[in-house]
Amino acid sequence: MPQANITITIPEGVWIGDISRGHPNASIRILAALTDDNAGVGLTEITATDLQDIIADIQANDSVTELEILQQYENTVLVQFETTMPLLLLPVQDSGIPLEMPFTIEDGQAEWEITASQHRLSELGEQLTEFGIPFTVTAVHQHIEPEQLLTDRQLRLVNAAVEHGYYDTPRKCSLTELAEEVDLAKSTCSETLHRAEEKITKQFLENIDDTTTETPPP
Repeated sequence: MPQANITITIPEGVWIGDISRGHPNASIRILAALTDDNAGVGLTEITATDLQDIIADIQANDSVTELEILQQYENTVLVQFETTMPLLLLPVQDSGIPLEMPFTIEDGQAEWEITASQHRLSELGEQLTEFGIPFTVTAVHQHIEPEQLLTDRQLRLVNAAVEHGYYDTPRKCSLTELAEEVDLAKSTCSETLHRAEEKITKQFLENIDDTTTETPPP
């Protein structure tokens, strides 16, 4: 399943982006959020040295209809809010991707980690563009379980090769010794190991290509 790291630039006029830009040293962590077509509610943890000013600015914003302080300690406050402008949640909702929480907003930018099919990720990009939200894909990688990449026989052999030092430098186990350890003919051991190494190497190189993918803001 593809995983993507995306940096979202919150447009001007969206309250939470304006608040974070007005207080660039503040860290705003969205712990939970949900929305419908008319409003959104969320739970956020704000850490800053000027908390009182931040709270005052949030309360003064017309798009924030409710703000309740749940807990405060030192330079951190936990608040629940309701807003008429849940802009960041709308593209996620329309693309059908569950947004992983928490995520952090600092100085007008949000960092998202998204796990979804390639189709859903493409749909999210289209929705972000449609809502006028600039974004940059900083990394994309494919997470594959070893059981999905290798056959049971290949996986057992690779594990045995690592365990017995076949891949150590200097090598602690020869191919002949490895074949004896796993009770295979040397030729069978060599071919099975080569096929496994081929799959692992190709997948590794594909992941390198994915992680260098970068999409400029629209």
